[in-house]
Amino acid sequence: MKKIGFIGGGNMAESLIGGLLASGHPASLIHVSEPDENRRDRLEKKYGIHCIENNIELVERTDLLLFAVKPQLLRQIALPLREAIQIRQSLIISIAAGVRSADLEKWLGGGLAIVRVMPNTPALVRAGASGLYANHLVNDQQKNLAESVMRSVGLTVWLDNESQMDIVTALSGSGPAYVFRVIEAMENAATRSGLARETSRLLAIETVLGAAKLAVESDDSPAELRQKVTSPGGTTEQGLKQLEQGDIEQLFQNAINAAIERSQEMGDELGADS
Repeated sequence: MKKIGFIGGGNMAESLIGGLLASGHPASLIHVSEPDENRRDRLEKKYGIHCIENNIELVERTDLLLFAVKPQLLRQIALPLREAIQIRQSLIISIAAGVRSADLEKWLGGGLAIVRVMPNTPALVRAGASGLYANHLVNDQQKNLAESVMRSVGLTVWLDNESQMDIVTALSGSGPAYVFRVIEAMENAATRSGLARETSRLLAIETVLGAAKLAVESDDSPAELRQKVTSPGGTTEQGLKQLEQGDIEQLFQNAINAAIERSQEMGDELGADS
């Protein structure tokens, strides 16, 4: 059991704290540095963990340091910690979207084992999907440690190349918003067709949830599952024809491409020298 320190006590940090506790990690080994006093008090009372305001003090007492701050704040938070982190040599995990591991390592003085993670918002309900990338200084034990932290809130996959993180960002990072938009469109269509909005929303959400659960638990691919539910000449076939006429495949390709491009731009912007 390692001492885990979170810099930042926001929603994603809280989801990880809850997941770690649920998986058996002792509350006494979880520390959070958070500037908001009310947030610190709430986290301490709810989870029984130790919260402080001083980032350097947090670094000095933890074996794994997890940056859970907004990407645009990471540089200014990391730079003052350089000396303390170089002394401690803790494993570093960053969930700051867009910030590349080489830039974070540069800000922290170099020579550090860093795992970059792209989680997504379903981690808040322990149904997350996270992509992980380890720099060349991360050993197998540290990889296992990083994976155990992220698996406490959902699925994890390791990436061989950090550039793939932009694709993960576009797919699973931004993906929940695409799914919410699909639910919203289904709800609106059914409401306009005559169902009560509450009924339309409930059926749309439960349909997406059930379809996803079936896809997870079935040995069939999504394409095979779609074919099984699509009877020739039936209602599903007619509905799918309309989606195909709208070129749904290209629409999603455009969405993924646009998100990848923006992720790459963010990496350039956040890593640029001031």
